[in-house]
Amino acid sequence: MQFILALVLVSAGAFAFLNGFRDASSSVALAVRTRALTPTVAVLLASLFNFIGAGLSAALVLAVSQAWLTLPAGTNGLTILLAGLLSAILWGLYLWWRGIPASSTHALVGGLAGAGVASVAIGGNPVTGVDASLLYQVALPLLVSPVIAYVGAYLLTWPASWAARYTPPNVVNTRSRMAQAVAAGAVAFGHGLQDGQRTSLVVVLALLAAGLSDGGSVPVWVALLTALLLSAGTLAGGWRISYTIGHRLTRIDPIRGFVAQMYSSVMLLVGAIGLHWPVSTTHTVTAATLGAGANQSFPGTDRLLVIRILAFWVLTPVACAAAAFVLQLALSPLAGR
Repeated sequence: MQFILALVLVSAGAFAFLNGFRDASSSVALAVRTRALTPTVAVLLASLFNFIGAGLSAALVLAVSQAWLTLPAGTNGLTILLAGLLSAILWGLYLWWRGIPASSTHALVGGLAGAGVASVAIGGNPVTGVDASLLYQVALPLLVSPVIAYVGAYLLTWPASWAARYTPPNVVNTRSRMAQAVAAGAVAFGHGLQDGQRTSLVVVLALLAAGLSDGGSVPVWVALLTALLLSAGTLAGGWRISYTIGHRLTRIDPIRGFVAQMYSSVMLLVGAIGLHWPVSTTHTVTAATLGAGANQSFPGTDRLLVIRILAFWVLTPVACAAAAFVLQLALSPLAGR
């Protein structure tokens, strides 16, 4: 059991690092695109605020833990976590290589679901205690948040443009870039709050399955390790996805970039602190960028790219569930079954 627990902890660390590598740089992609921040300053800013947000997210982990799976104790529960993490990591690497922004949370949820189904299929203890609030606290926010982000950013572009109608364009751009730099930090902080929960929660579930925790608290070392790895992943870069959001997705200017990032940060912070809802940073930022970019006189959205991204969004939980199902079958001998 100790060997499998070690594998789960290493995989959780790799998931956090990849999360920072893929997702955090996208939180400042628009600020770099509109020259509100230089790439170096943007990455340092994202890394700092991700570290702070992830460190504080430990206080929110227990608030959402009841909506996740209550795993069977012992090696069976650990192999479910391991299979779910590995599937999310592999899928995340594939999407990074393709330059496609997609949700790490969707990947993890799909992976854990697929591994849980496989555990039942091979005759193990079922994944018990799928709380009735799972739909409300996990599935619903992940599904509706891109729609809310798109519509909200689209609508907010009107009053922002109206307020600047008599101001010289160079002044509007300068002020928008200054505000966008602040909004980029807020998005990075929200990303740390949101995605720091995922890794911390997986580690807590692993310790609980191994009998090393009662699940009533988050150890300090878990919060610190999650924050460090998320921050390290951000520092490592990962500009493929950032380039997709900032340059390929839609035509964007400073005022629309500010609207998209400001609205994204509000959604992430309200979801994490106010509602204790998991909200995908990648989906929120991408959808808000599309919404702000769509509300302009000059069409500039790459529709084929948008369709491709939407297809991968739908495919992500399905692909990770299928991969985790196979991985759980392969790992079942480690659980002595």
